[in-house]
Amino acid sequence: MNFKEIPIGILIEKEVAESGIELSRICSFMKCTEQEIKEMYKSSSIETENLLKWSKLLEYDFFRLYSQHLILYAPSIAGKSIENRQNKKPGLPQFRKNIYTKEIIDFILRQIESGEMSKAAVIEHYKIPKTTLYKWIYKYKSEIN
Repeated sequence: MNFKEIPIGILIEKEVAESGIELSRICSFMKCTEQEIKEMYKSSSIETENLLKWSKLLEYDFFRLYSQHLILYAPSIAGKSIENRQNKKPGLPQFRKNIYTKEIIDFILRQIESGEMSKAAVIEHYKIPKTTLYKWIYKYKSEIN
């Protein structure tokens, strides 16, 4: 999966096809017409309320696709001073950005294994600490080979 672009409508349509849920049930659950469902399949973005409904109906966390995108492609927060972040009381829940899923780790290790990116390029591009990358390589080297 390429996490840089997320064709959410297509991904939802694929998941619907795999689940075998009837269109009439989907329309009833989503409270919309068949035409509106088909438009969502063509869409490159979906309102969060509808995405939440799709996630519940299909029992798949579509929001994770966006979280993984943020982990891989969000700008580094190194420019923000630690002092500012510690003194500021957050209005929203704070989540750790450095929680890498197995899919993300596999994606990055495949890029190194295939020669698409060097270790140094991965460290620079994705802002992954060198020690973290080498721990992944050591831990998952049997899965790569």
